[in-house]
Amino acid sequence: MSDELTVEIWRSNSGSGRFQTYQVPRAAKQTILDVVTYVQRELDSTLSYRYSCRVGMCGTCAMVVNDRPCWTCRTQASSYSEKKFIRIAPLRNLPPVKDLVVDMNPFFDKWQRAGGGFASELAKREQFAKISPRSSARKAANEAIECIGCGVCYAACDVVKWKPGYLGPAALNRAWTLMNDERAANKTKLRNLVAEDSGCLSCHTTQSCTQYCPKQLDPSGSIAAIKRTLLRPPE
Repeated sequence: MSDELTVEIWRSNSGSGRFQTYQVPRAAKQTILDVVTYVQRELDSTLSYRYSCRVGMCGTCAMVVNDRPCWTCRTQASSYSEKKFIRIAPLRNLPPVKDLVVDMNPFFDKWQRAGGGFASELAKREQFAKISPRSSARKAANEAIECIGCGVCYAACDVVKWKPGYLGPAALNRAWTLMNDERAANKTKLRNLVAEDSGCLSCHTTQSCTQYCPKQLDPSGSIAAIKRTLLRPPE
C-alpha cells in the first residue's frame, strides 16, 4: 500500500470548476477533514472549506466524499484505502461559494418557511410546562429532535434536486418535532405550511435522508408521519 493518498478536491470560485489532484501522506486515525486540512496548510493555502468542532458536534464540515454526503470529521480516510482516489466535493443542492464552501442560506430559509421556530402558548410569567416522558407526542418529538442542521440529508435528497422549492427533509423533520411539542403554539398554521405543494406531499420516500443522516435520525419517517397527520381533521 502506498504511503500517500491520491486526493481529488473540487476547486471553484462561484462559477464552473474542476477537480484538482493532491498527494497527501497517510497517517494513523486520519479523517477526511484531516486530509483537507493538510492540503490547505501544507500544499495550497488558497483552498476554502468550513469546520469548527472537529468532533461531530457542529456539522459544519459536511462535504461529499466519493459521492457520499457525510461529516468529514467522522469519516476515516482508511475506509477508502482500496479506492484509487478520494474525491471530495461540496454539498449538493446548495449554491457554491468557493471550493468546498456552499451557501447554507437556502437550507435555513426553508426551516423558516416550514415554521421551524418555536413559539410557546405560555406567557413569560407562567410556570414551565410539565410534559410527561410517557407522552406519545413527547416520544415522537424526542426521536427527531437531535438534528443539528448540517445539511447532509438535504444534499442527499433527490427531490430537492428535481424540485428546488421542496422544503427538504431537515425542515420537515423539524416541523414534525414541533407538531408533537405540547408547548408549541400555532400548530394549525404549522400544519398548513408543511401541507403546501413544496411540503411533505412532494416527498417520494427515496430514504436517502435517513440513509445518510450522521445522527441516525429518520427524516423520511418524520415526513411519512406528517402525511398521516394530514389525513386527520385539524384539532
